[in-house]
Amino acid sequence: MKFVNPSFLFALSAISIPILIHLFNFRKFKTVYFTNVRFLREVKEETQSKSQLKHLLVLLARILAITFLVLAFAQPYIPWKQHTLLTGSRAISVYIDNSFSMDAENKNGRLLDEAKKDAREIAAAYKPTDQFQLLTNDFEGRHQRLLNREEFLENVDEVKLSPDVRTVSEVFSRQADVLNHSGAVKGGKSAFLISDFQKGMCDLEKVKNDTAIAVRLIPVIPGETRNLYIDSCWFETPVRKLNQPEAMHIRIRNASSQDYANIPMKLFINGQQKSPASFSISANGKVDTVIAFTSHEAGWQQGRLEITDSPITFDNTFYFSFEISKTIPVLSIEPSSQASPGKDISHPVSNLFRRDSSFTFSEVPESHIDYAALSRNRLIILDGLNSVSSGLGQELKRFVGEGGSLLVFPSADIDNSSYSAFLGSMNIPAFKGKDTSRTQVDQLNFEQQIYQEGVFEHKGGTGTSSNSQLDLPVVFSHYPENKYSHSSQEMLMRLRNGDAFLSVNNYQKGKLYLCSSPLTAGGSNFAKHALFVPTLLQIAFFSTRQNKLFYTIGRPEVIELTNAPVSGEQVFHILSADNKFDIIPEHRVSDSRTDVWVRNQITQAGNYVLKTGEETLADLSFNYNRKESDIAVYKPEQLQKSLAETRLDNFSLVENSQKDLRAQLSEIDQGKKLWKYCILLTLLFLAAEVALLRLFK
Repeated sequence: MKFVNPSFLFALSAISIPILIHLFNFRKFKTVYFTNVRFLREVKEETQSKSQLKHLLVLLARILAITFLVLAFAQPYIPWKQHTLLTGSRAISVYIDNSFSMDAENKNGRLLDEAKKDAREIAAAYKPTDQFQLLTNDFEGRHQRLLNREEFLENVDEVKLSPDVRTVSEVFSRQADVLNHSGAVKGGKSAFLISDFQKGMCDLEKVKNDTAIAVRLIPVIPGETRNLYIDSCWFETPVRKLNQPEAMHIRIRNASSQDYANIPMKLFINGQQKSPASFSISANGKVDTVIAFTSHEAGWQQGRLEITDSPITFDNTFYFSFEISKTIPVLSIEPSSQASPGKDISHPVSNLFRRDSSFTFSEVPESHIDYAALSRNRLIILDGLNSVSSGLGQELKRFVGEGGSLLVFPSADIDNSSYSAFLGSMNIPAFKGKDTSRTQVDQLNFEQQIYQEGVFEHKGGTGTSSNSQLDLPVVFSHYPENKYSHSSQEMLMRLRNGDAFLSVNNYQKGKLYLCSSPLTAGGSNFAKHALFVPTLLQIAFFSTRQNKLFYTIGRPEVIELTNAPVSGEQVFHILSADNKFDIIPEHRVSDSRTDVWVRNQITQAGNYVLKTGEETLADLSFNYNRKESDIAVYKPEQLQKSLAETRLDNFSLVENSQKDLRAQLSEIDQGKKLWKYCILLTLLFLAAEVALLRLFK
């Protein structure tokens, strides 16, 4: 037991006053004479023994009354776990989890309302002069300052559900930053976390601990809930084509102990419902289902998926958007000698792309290249260049790095040093000397995406057995490549001697396709082979930039645009589908690329349009973070075990009990106060004294 005001204990010396009074009897007696004192002596002896007992009891009652009165002023208390009672200014940070999972209910009502009630009780447990911080998942600027108790309570009333998701480590880091600059007395910094403590947010092992802060976790336990939700979606193939069947894969998750059967699901494209679908899913499981549809319009397409489930509904709708290009711009760079009036108009590359309305094809001699216009194309073909100048090589490197596709057919007599410098700048194996021995392609990589769909009706499996049944190109001369152990090269066609005939190399965001043989009759018969047309068409189709299907609200994702410069008074705008929402996002221009950040300006899931002026640059889709969809939470005993395992000794758990939260916190911070009991005992002993004096005859 300890005392708040131990100096008051000196007043215990006052118990000497009743002792002195009882030791010295100041009462005056009158002498009375009797003729026979025999009977009087007996009465006197009997009365004197009873009076002696009465005086001792009165003395004891007075001593105890004075003692407990002094103790009441000294304010005794029993400290909580050796905690020392503090005096001076305190700083208290309170985090209220306002994520979507806090919309669940228990026997006390909605979890968010219970969390706000707990926050008010925390404030009531401290002095009005203490400083308070209110922190939510929004991480707003106003939450980074300290408030008085009245301001804190006003802000608590304004807390609403938020799509943002935070982890325990992120929250405590914010709390520590504010508390360590609060100027609170040593030992007077406290942090409270009120949450349902979903398993996805409890990263206690990542907490950068500060032992100067007392941290208390206050769990609000949801009742029995269930949740069925759309986790994600993706297309079966990476390229969207006009009037071509598309297969959309949808992943559904079941966060409950209940099985579901034949649950309907709807797909909408540009507001029109496509083929309906249904699915069945087992308890706590996941299932992937497929919906097929065909797009009959070019341009941007806005889609959404819907299921019906309750009580948690924020994840029943999933938004996505994609683009179907009207035409794909393709540029062929050829030697200046081929640009003469006598040029062969039946050149295979030109003949292929000019006859297909899906492409916008252009040719340019190497001496008349407009470098500023290269980024407007999706596929660039180097068709028989003898050398690659350093200037052209740098521009092509930038083009590929920013997501473009480059297809290289060497000439029959290349300048090996220029090709080596160009390919080496992108960590691609350079050519060695020319090999003029006749050979043949003997292996086709069916696992590569350009041969996955739309090329072969039947592949007959993979590997050598399936390749042996194909008529593959014959090669008369080729340039073998040096082998790099760290190369990201992937073979598309392999020669019998193991050399690559056609390979694909990843460089940053783009791809470089490299053919080791010239596209001439002296190099190979590839230009006249049946594989030539589908291979080049697939390379061109796969060169189209595929924007992200969707973005997640709250994540710091970047929207990348090409050829979207902002000039004059025109700026970027992101608008909702109904034009009721309009923001100007942050952007940064770098060469031909523009990066756009929405930060935390978008808080509502849905489809949006990115514009500059009246021009639509892209359709964007935003969804709520699915972390909140997994409703599994840590029970108090599991939290206690995790705290012990992570050795966070300054973290403690405050569980709901019969005693209200305010009383629990007062007992934790100020110990078990005993002064009230001392007052009661003082009154009790004073009453005992009165009773002894009046009733004890």
